[in-house]
Amino acid sequence: MSTLQSNGGEIHFVSAAAKGEHSVDLSELGVTARAVALNCDSFDSYVAELQPDVVVFDRFLMEEQFAWRVDRSCPAAVRILDSEDLHCLRDARHKALKQKRLLNQQDLSSELALREIASIWRCDLTLVISEFEMALLQDTYGVPADLLHYLPLLTDFTADQATQWLPYAERQHCVVVGNFRHAPNWDAVQYLRSELWPLIRRQLPTAECHVYGAYPPPKALQLQSEKLGFLIKGWADDADAVVRNARLCLAPLRFGAGQKGKLLAAMECGTPSVTTMIGAEGMRGDMPWGGSVVADSEQFSVDYSDAVVRLYQNSERWAVAQQCGRDLLLQRFQASHFLPGFTRCVDSLRQDINGHRGKHFNSLMLRHHTIKSNQYMSQWIAAKNRDQRKPLD
Repeated sequence: MSTLQSNGGEIHFVSAAAKGEHSVDLSELGVTARAVALNCDSFDSYVAELQPDVVVFDRFLMEEQFAWRVDRSCPAAVRILDSEDLHCLRDARHKALKQKRLLNQQDLSSELALREIASIWRCDLTLVISEFEMALLQDTYGVPADLLHYLPLLTDFTADQATQWLPYAERQHCVVVGNFRHAPNWDAVQYLRSELWPLIRRQLPTAECHVYGAYPPPKALQLQSEKLGFLIKGWADDADAVVRNARLCLAPLRFGAGQKGKLLAAMECGTPSVTTMIGAEGMRGDMPWGGSVVADSEQFSVDYSDAVVRLYQNSERWAVAQQCGRDLLLQRFQASHFLPGFTRCVDSLRQDINGHRGKHFNSLMLRHHTIKSNQYMSQWIAAKNRDQRKPLD
């Protein structure tokens, strides 16, 4: 939003979700926020009056819900899908994990994949957060490169900020950060508590693991153990302050997709992390990781706990990991490197959206058929809701 805003755009944020207690006040950022209802024709008149130049859908479910309305009311608007991560990839990995097997091609052809990839084809551009997923979309699903734009999580981190990091000796304990409602995070916390932390604690008897995250359910609070030093802290008013004071960030993610914001934030705080291949996926490229990446194997639990202990106890190894995180931030995720290209891409689409669409017959075909089916389903639900509100005779 800030990038489009800095390019002269007037930003309107439209959401059908209820505001939470930690919602950001977008008006302070100069953004106009509006609540809308799902399957309601009131959105049509709103967007027809607004006539936006660019419409960004936050994840494919929003494209399914609103794209046909945008297409009908402002067909010339550039439609951008912000994928965040590939939901179908995360779901496929989750199913494979639960069934204790490797991921296969059939997993990547699920109903969820059909819906998500169709949404990507229907949009004029999809923002992809991971290089791995950029390759997967092109090589496995055949999505043309000019329908995709690599835009990872970004940072304004500078080398001078690294001089303010707390040194090894002034840090203690391990930290875990992540929303408890996000399935990969919840699985990682459970696995850490049951399989990994007991092994770590045997070798580091005074170390504690502090688990922070929004919306901790009662079953999460039951994982707390004072004896093991495994403490469920819940919401953190300042997550960066928590991570800055920790010696290590733990992220034993067994499934997931996209790019992990918690690991980027750990690098910004100068806190080495111990994660998995999936945790580091799409982030490190050919560069050394800012901590340890533990490969999946039959002895994963032992390997992971050993990696944590080595980093936690060895100040020299820890300092090298910290600097590797610094180098990753400076070389791979600088906002100044990516945002001008994103702005140019959007401007180019705005100038010749019909020419862009004309190159992709498959996109036009999917847009015609799939958007119609979503339209008719949404209109049926809207009509049903209206009938239910009518008073009985």
